[in-house]
Amino acid sequence: MILAGGLGTRLKPYTVVLPKPLMPIGEYPILEVIIRQLAAQGFRRITMAVNHQASLIQAFFGDGCKWGVEIDYSLEQQPLGTIAPLSLIPDLPETFLLMNVDVLTDLDYQRLTALHVKSGKLFTISAAARRHIIDYGVLQTDGGNRLTGFREKPSVEYLVSMGVYVVNRGVLARIPSGRKFSFDDLMLDMLQHGLEVHVEPYKGYWLDIGRPDDYMQAIEEFDKSRSTFLTQYA
Repeated sequence: MILAGGLGTRLKPYTVVLPKPLMPIGEYPILEVIIRQLAAQGFRRITMAVNHQASLIQAFFGDGCKWGVEIDYSLEQQPLGTIAPLSLIPDLPETFLLMNVDVLTDLDYQRLTALHVKSGKLFTISAAARRHIIDYGVLQTDGGNRLTGFREKPSVEYLVSMGVYVVNRGVLARIPSGRKFSFDDLMLDMLQHGLEVHVEPYKGYWLDIGRPDDYMQAIEEFDKSRSTFLTQYA
């Protein structure tokens, strides 16, 4: 399932004319890159959760026969976030891939799905490592405001969600009906109730293209490293 119903607010002004899924990366819209990858890896049915400019997305991708997949659509009447749209689909399989549309990656989706099934967890998050450099000298003080330590421009490393998940149908029971419910809401709920979420670190390429600077970077890197994303998915 691909979440393609967002307004693309972070990517303005580009998304004033086109919905985010149709923003071009090289000669393809970003969503077509994703579909080509999924099709080459053996996925045969794709459901798109659509809302904003849904008719344009449906007109471009149709029933998916061009890529050898079956595409259907779940139309949100109002924005529901990243998780609530699942409750609108009556025939979700026991295990399914769920992903955002603003992702450029060389991730092996089939391998991620197999690891999830093997782990037996309800929810798996594909995660990428990021490093943030603090552009200041960081001061450490005690209760009396005396300097106890100093670090010049330290860096912090952390894992972030790639916007790619593998989900079991059991998660649907945690989704409230009729209101917005997003990834962060689900994670907090599962943590509160002691439900284990598996995090699978990924060391390959990943870029969130939700902002203009990232989108321009994606265009440049796709053109330079096309084989990283598509040659293996011929």
